[in-house]
Amino acid sequence: MKKTWITLFALLFVLPAAAQEFNLGADLMSRYVWRGTDFGDSFSIQPTLAFSQGGLEVGTWASYAVSPEAADVNEHDLWIGYGIETASGTFGFGVTDYYFPNAGIQFFDFSDNGEGAHWIEPYLSYTGPASFPVSLYAGYFVYNDPDNSLYLEASIPFKVDGVDLAFTTGASGGQSALYGTDKFGIVQVALAASKSVKLTEQFALPLSVSYIVNPYMEKSYLVFGVSF
Repeated sequence: MKKTWITLFALLFVLPAAAQEFNLGADLMSRYVWRGTDFGDSFSIQPTLAFSQGGLEVGTWASYAVSPEAADVNEHDLWIGYGIETASGTFGFGVTDYYFPNAGIQFFDFSDNGEGAHWIEPYLSYTGPASFPVSLYAGYFVYNDPDNSLYLEASIPFKVDGVDLAFTTGASGGQSALYGTDKFGIVQVALAASKSVKLTEQFALPLSVSYIVNPYMEKSYLVFGVSF
């Protein structure tokens, strides 16, 4: 697995530069809430770096808590995915590698059964056409998760008075320490709103607010974010 990731990133620099698209950015978030769970109870900085070519995308994303007391839940992920556009929508598949740098496990420790540094989740996704833009996602942890946690999500976007909105529902497929469930349960019901606030003629600041409820854990969160 170690050699696979090294080969993957080496290929990015072998591909012709003209054929690539390079994306980078960062979000400043009042909380990092992932699939209905608050990680760290802290303001977080979340950078992204990605390369894409055609339907292929390879990237890395991280979340770093501002509060030192929350550093244990810092996260740094890698992913590779491929999307296929059709008249019926876009079908995608890929895999995400979750890594927690402050968990006390070395980066190149690929042990299994919850003892290694990397949690591997293949996924399938679907985004409908403009006439029905529903998004569906299914992710299944196949490596280093003793519970082999399954996550299912559906989301639909809409717009009101120039504000982009999305309603999302996510569920744990069964017993999972990751999601705090011992059976199938809804772990996320969220309404997200986003809008770019124009500051100058050349610059607008993207803002977002998400109201998130975890029915299974009976908790709610209101998260604010700024994107750059």
